[in-house]
Amino acid sequence: FNVLLQVLDDGRLTDGQGRVVSFKNTIIIMTSNVGSQFIREFSENGDDAAEETKQRAIEEALRATFRPEFLNRIDDIVTFDALSIADIEPIVGLQLADVRKRLQDRRVTLDITPAATESLAIDGYDPVFGARPLKRLIQREVVDRIADQVVRGNLLEGDHVLIDVNPEGGYTCKVEKPLDIDYDALLNDGDAE
Repeated sequence: FNVLLQVLDDGRLTDGQGRVVSFKNTIIIMTSNVGSQFIREFSENGDDAAEETKQRAIEEALRATFRPEFLNRIDDIVTFDALSIADIEPIVGLQLADVRKRLQDRRVTLDITPAATESLAIDGYDPVFGARPLKRLIQREVVDRIADQVVRGNLLEGDHVLIDVNPEGGYTCKVEKPLDIDYDALLNDGDAE
């Protein structure tokens, strides 16, 4: 934290070679899990007294972890409530939007059933770690399954991928081919009548 003291104090950082990096006009946002156990503990209650107790407990944990000269240089400390299962479902949508965007470059579309979205939210929720396990779950259950289809040659440009819940557990990745319609044959058949 001594390096951060120089940044927070002087607005600059000098590296081992003597080069100076300016941090003027910079906002520094730092994150920490210090006191996270109190956030989980008090988030369930929700009343003002519990909120004040939570804040005091977090401040004590910060003082026990960081030196006073470091804490005195921080302008504000913002705490966030723990994520609930209801908070995770929109995060599933955001994570899958990234996957869809990557697939668009290959001209592949992706749909996920509501049951699979709900299942990913439930399986990816961890009250201790928040949404972090969700990203790994989507990588393993969605992205890796799609990548496997690409490697096997089953997923080509123009295809559609459907992610659903497997009734036996886990998820399914179904590749749907575009309809191959012979429009000339359809038109010629119509002329014969």
